[in-house]
Amino acid sequence: MILLAKRTSLLRGWRRWLTAFAAGAVGALAMPPFGFLPALALSLVPAIWLLDGTMGQGPSRWAPFKAAAFLGWFWGFGYFVAGLWWLGAAFLVEADQFAWAMPFGVLGLPALLAFFSAFGFALARLLWLPDAWRILAFAFGLTVAEWLRGHLFTGFPWNSPGMALGQNLWLVQSASLVGLYGLTFLSLCIGAAPAVLPTGQTVRARWTAPALAAATLFGLAAFGFWRVPTEASATVPDVRLRIMQPNLAQDAKFNPHNRDAIMRHYLTLSARPTQDGSAPTHIIWPESAFPFLLHRDPASLAQIGALLELGSVLITGAARMDEPLPGEAVGKFYNAIQVIDDRGTILGSYDKVHLVPFGEYVPRALDALIRAIGLRQFVHIPGGFEPAERRMTLAIPGLPPVAATICYEAIFPGQILGDGPRPNLILNVTNDAWFGRTPGPYQHFAQARLRAVEEGLPLVRAANTGISAVIDPFGRVVAQIPLGVEHVIDSSLPVAEPATLYDHWGRFSLTATLLICFMTLIVRRGHQRTFL
Repeated sequence: MILLAKRTSLLRGWRRWLTAFAAGAVGALAMPPFGFLPALALSLVPAIWLLDGTMGQGPSRWAPFKAAAFLGWFWGFGYFVAGLWWLGAAFLVEADQFAWAMPFGVLGLPALLAFFSAFGFALARLLWLPDAWRILAFAFGLTVAEWLRGHLFTGFPWNSPGMALGQNLWLVQSASLVGLYGLTFLSLCIGAAPAVLPTGQTVRARWTAPALAAATLFGLAAFGFWRVPTEASATVPDVRLRIMQPNLAQDAKFNPHNRDAIMRHYLTLSARPTQDGSAPTHIIWPESAFPFLLHRDPASLAQIGALLELGSVLITGAARMDEPLPGEAVGKFYNAIQVIDDRGTILGSYDKVHLVPFGEYVPRALDALIRAIGLRQFVHIPGGFEPAERRMTLAIPGLPPVAATICYEAIFPGQILGDGPRPNLILNVTNDAWFGRTPGPYQHFAQARLRAVEEGLPLVRAANTGISAVIDPFGRVVAQIPLGVEHVIDSSLPVAEPATLYDHWGRFSLTATLLICFMTLIVRRGHQRTFL
């Protein structure tokens, strides 16, 4: 192992970049649906050794940081290509229009995201130390980079390294304390710690970091074991949920010629008798359920009203359009959740705040260019969707206050709760049919589940092709429909837990941890005077 570490650190040229790319790609195996936790160490340990090889490299003072940034870019490129290759499936839904652009999605987005990893590696190298403290520098640099990735340019915190710990029921409970980015910092420390074993100068130096990593992993599991109750969560009285998963192909879903067949399919599936004969109080349909504007279709609203029992409601994803302003041909379109009662009346709606770039809208800076070459966003909406100005808690008769999320809004930690009273339920409607039977829907589901643990709230999720589920505040799956299955879930609603520590102090705790980490590294570097 000592020889392997030395040879890795001495790699140069294309061998160094290829090793960094391969190490990053291996790290994707720690993400859903694989969840192979040792892959995190197999990815991070070579990264540490490669960064060791930048010590004193180059004729200028900044050459080592440039070398570290190149390493980080290749590592990140491998990680994101291996973890996000499934995005290519979206380009094949309308292959005649978008197939040519698939390489830009499969390789272009990972290439851009890899610049965050490049920054993280360079920042880590700036604080590098020649002993076990370099593990802390590495975790600090990449955690800062991951936070930036989740916030800059609308943010995209997909497959953050913290998800390596976010899949196991016991390990994920620490998200209620530190959230996704806290888990990311811990994951990086734990996964990179074995890199010290062949490089420490003494037995103590070699084993302290791995021993602390093992103890931390054990402590996280012990906390999770203590936190998760042995009994099932209590349920909200007089609430009987029915989640409908229609499993429609994406190319059929947005075809206006299928409108009547789609509505019949939804109604027939939703009207299936329940096992105990009791009628559901709340029926939930997935995102973008119709290839038409439901709120402008009285016949369809009447059909929904006829489906519902007295006092029950239907909650569905649907596009909606504002009334056009004077001089406008059409109004603004919104990706929405609408609540409909047994009379076919729309009682309320929630408009999506965090839209998908190029999927639901084209960034204004690129809009003219995109249109000039005859392209458009994936969703067939004139001008794209408009974002809502702010997130609002949704009021639904018979349910506690609802934190509504549409599609990938559920992947953003700390951005689930809206204005108003604290909700007691996270509702997520989504359409993952774009990505077929690939790792994408599993990754999306795991990230939505993590929000339930972070906030201490149950999650109710309706997906077009899966994975639909009811999840309790501890992340336990109460009921679930697998990917690619047409079915319905009948379930009670778990009761919410009190607000978690993350809900109260999550942002402050992350900032404090990173600040303490940074100051510790600065002080030690000052003592050792090792700036290159």
